[in-house]
Amino acid sequence: MIVERFPDRTIHVEGKDYLYFGGTAYLGLPTNSAFQSTLAQCLLKWGSFYGSSRNSNIKLSVFNRVEEFFAKQIGTEDSVTTSSGTLAGRLILEYLSKSKHVFYHYPKTHPAILQSNSLPLFIEDKLHPNLQNNVQENIVITVDSVLALEVKPTSFDFLNDISKKKRITLVVDESHSLGIVGKNGIGIFNTISNEKITRKILISSLGKALGLSGGIIASDKDFIDSIKKENLFISSSCANPAYLEAYILSQDLIKGQQQKLKENLEFLFKDLNLKSSFTFKKNYPIIYCNDENFYKTLYNNNIIITNFKYPNYKGLMNRIVITANHTKDDLEKLKKVLKA
Repeated sequence: MIVERFPDRTIHVEGKDYLYFGGTAYLGLPTNSAFQSTLAQCLLKWGSFYGSSRNSNIKLSVFNRVEEFFAKQIGTEDSVTTSSGTLAGRLILEYLSKSKHVFYHYPKTHPAILQSNSLPLFIEDKLHPNLQNNVQENIVITVDSVLALEVKPTSFDFLNDISKKKRITLVVDESHSLGIVGKNGIGIFNTISNEKITRKILISSLGKALGLSGGIIASDKDFIDSIKKENLFISSSCANPAYLEAYILSQDLIKGQQQKLKENLEFLFKDLNLKSSFTFKKNYPIIYCNDENFYKTLYNNNIIITNFKYPNYKGLMNRIVITANHTKDDLEKLKKVLKA
């Protein structure tokens, strides 16, 4: 389907309006008039884009301000923004691959943090045997905080079963949790603790719940300083400065949207008993359905959801997304079809 404008709670397709429960704009910021107004003022200040290297002799103050702000929010020593979440992932993989590390990846890990020689963390649902031997080595484990086609945070209990001889660098992709999971939407990063972890690194797209153009890496200051010296970072364009300043100026609005989303989820899931074909969690804004015919059922009821072939998924993905912008009437109409 080709559309002519960004979809919000409704979408216009082939001359007809539908309710829209798709995308990833969980907090509804891209179409929020107050956020757009703030962004417009920031565009007047910083221009539509700044295509120069961050290492140029001319440096924009907004980058340091927003990166200090993000680090304080997330609870890390430092952070650095990038032009995308995918670039953030590739930057850290390239840097870590220069040292002697053995890479392991959690099932369904996003391609942005999947190193080419990475080994599976589990083999036939059991921890990789090399992780339990007594060979002293540095390892990198990459994992999504909320996996594709899942609705609850990843469990990190597997860390307890890894040999104490392993020095773990843990890379966590918070793209589908930052802004909507954890206290004040800071994600799960700082809830992960294990004595074998020598370094934790957060990467995330900012283009999901937060509605921003760019990505972020957060970790200890030494690591962030090293990333800033990488050729790939130096030669890349930066994140959009107008969006970054708009984020700093929109904190009260974001908190309000987080509260609206919470209220929408409480309203939707009250007295809603779903069949086993649905995967959901009452405080997370996504419902998956493994019945491939369900998309057509919703479509016939004037509702469009996300539906496409996702990597590592057998069939077409049916993903229902609830946002802060949906009205109670929207949710009642969805609820009626879900109950049918």
